[in-house]
Amino acid sequence: MIVLLLSSAQGPGECELAVGKALQRLQREARDAEVLVNCLQQEAGQAPGGLRSALLSLQGERAEALAEQWHGTLCWSCPSPLRVGYPRKNWFFGGTLVTPPAASLDREIRFEATRSSGPGGQHVNTTDSAIRATHIASGISVKVQSERSQHANKRLAVLLIHQRLQALAEQAEAEQRKDQHRFHREVERGNPVRTFKGMQFVSV
Repeated sequence: MIVLLLSSAQGPGECELAVGKALQRLQREARDAEVLVNCLQQEAGQAPGGLRSALLSLQGERAEALAEQWHGTLCWSCPSPLRVGYPRKNWFFGGTLVTPPAASLDREIRFEATRSSGPGGQHVNTTDSAIRATHIASGISVKVQSERSQHANKRLAVLLIHQRLQALAEQAEAEQRKDQHRFHREVERGNPVRTFKGMQFVSV
């Protein structure tokens, strides 16, 4: 399993729209490549259809190759759909591969098997494959039921807690230094690995 984070990198609403469009395009590319994409976590942007970030898992033989195409600085070249006549046309956002957490984190987390909920019929209602994980020290809790096995859901739960702990640590560091999240700082305004054009988000 490959985990990929798409982020607007603290950019304006146009960058958030770019992330939303990028997610849709990535999902289309994943279908063509027979790669399964699950959205583990996403943060909505201010503009309708925009996303500040999306955390995705990719599974399949071509998952790594697909994720690599989205790793680095990305650019959407389009007149602003939010500010008529605005001179800027290049909107930068980023994708980064997420490093799995250290195995030692498991010892700091309490796991509980729970009944899956939501659509899915009889299988969902009668299996205890969902996992609720709680980080003991911080109280951070997540429930994961996107996978069919407890083991897979446990692995994703650990990753989500790791991401939230990392975000909290980086937020504290940012407040101390009056700086931004490490990943957001590292998105370079230029030299994109991929560029997309127009409202149809066509690859250039």
